[in-house]
Amino acid sequence: MDFLILFLIYLAISLSCMVVAIKFSRQSRECFTRISHHVTWMIGPMIPRWMQVAVQYALHRLIHQRNSFFLALHLLLEVAVYGEYSWEVFPYSLELGFTLSILLMPYILLFGKMYFFYLCCTSDPGIISPSNHKQLLKVYTYDGTLYQYARVCSTCKLVKPARSKHCRVCNRCVHRFDHHCVWVNNCIGALNIRYFLFYLVTLLGMAAAVGTVTIRFLVQVALMSNLPQAMYVNAEGEHEPVGVLFIVQKLFLTFPRILFMLGFTLLSFFLLAGYSAFHLFLVMTNQTSNEWYKYKNSCRCRVDNSRTDRRTWENVYHRGFITNMKEIICPVTTQKRFR
Repeated sequence: MDFLILFLIYLAISLSCMVVAIKFSRQSRECFTRISHHVTWMIGPMIPRWMQVAVQYALHRLIHQRNSFFLALHLLLEVAVYGEYSWEVFPYSLELGFTLSILLMPYILLFGKMYFFYLCCTSDPGIISPSNHKQLLKVYTYDGTLYQYARVCSTCKLVKPARSKHCRVCNRCVHRFDHHCVWVNNCIGALNIRYFLFYLVTLLGMAAAVGTVTIRFLVQVALMSNLPQAMYVNAEGEHEPVGVLFIVQKLFLTFPRILFMLGFTLLSFFLLAGYSAFHLFLVMTNQTSNEWYKYKNSCRCRVDNSRTDRRTWENVYHRGFITNMKEIICPVTTQKRFR
C-alpha cells in the first residue's frame, strides 16, 4: 500500500505544521527557541557564518516581529483547497445531482470568513495609549494574583491596567489581551475578540462544508462503481469481498488531488474544532488565553521536595455566561468597574 504510506506521511507533515503554527499563535515560543539553539549548536560548525546570520535574522523576523508570512500562507492554503473544490468536486458533484444550495454553502461561508478575517486583521484590538490610559485603568479590578496594582510597563512607561499585557511582537499594550494571532497578523484583545470568534466559527464551518460535500461525492462514486460489492481472489484461489483499504486505494488512484485536499480539510476541521471549543470555554468563564496560560504555567508553588501544589485563583471577572457573552459582544471600555 505505497499510496497509504504516502498519504499517512502527508497527513503527519500537515498535522505537525498546523500544531507548530497554532503553538506560535499563542504566547509561548520558548520551546522553539531552545530547539533552534540546540540545532544551531550541533550543525553550526558545518554552515557558513553568513548563512547562519541570514537564518537567524529570518527566524527573528518570522517569530518575534509582525510579518505577513502566516497571513499569506493562510490565504494560499485556502486558494489550494477551494481551487481543487471548484475544479473537480463542484462540477463532478453537480453532475451527480447534488443540490446547488449544498454545493454553494462553502462559498457562502468563505465570504463570511473573509469579512471577519478582514476585521481581525485591520481592527484595533484595544491599544492602550496615553489618551485612554486613565479610562482603562478603571475598567477591571486587580485580582492580586495574576494582576498586581501599580505595575508599570517597562516599554510603554504606563501603569498596566488589569487584564492588559504588552505584546512583544506588536510592541504595544493591549486592553484585555488574549493572544497575538499570527494568522491575522494582529493582537486579539477586547475590541476584536468578537470578530476573532466569528472568524473561527466560519473557518470551522468552511472545513465542515467542504469536507462533507467531498465525502458525499466519494461515497457516491464508490457506490455507483459497485466498489463495496467488488471481489478479489486470495492466495487460496477463493473469492473474497474487498475491504475499505482497497476502496480508498481505488479512489486515491482515481482522484489523488481530491483525497489530499480532503485529508488536509479533515485535519483542519478537528484542530479548529478543538481550538474553537477552547475559546468557547474561555468565553463561558470570562478568561483570556493569556490568563489561562499564566495560571497554568505561573501559579505553581513548591510545597516540598516531593510534590507541587497549584495555588487557587479566584476568577473575579466571571459574572455568569450571559454577562460574559455581553462583554464579548459589547467590549467594556468605559469607567464601569467590575466587582
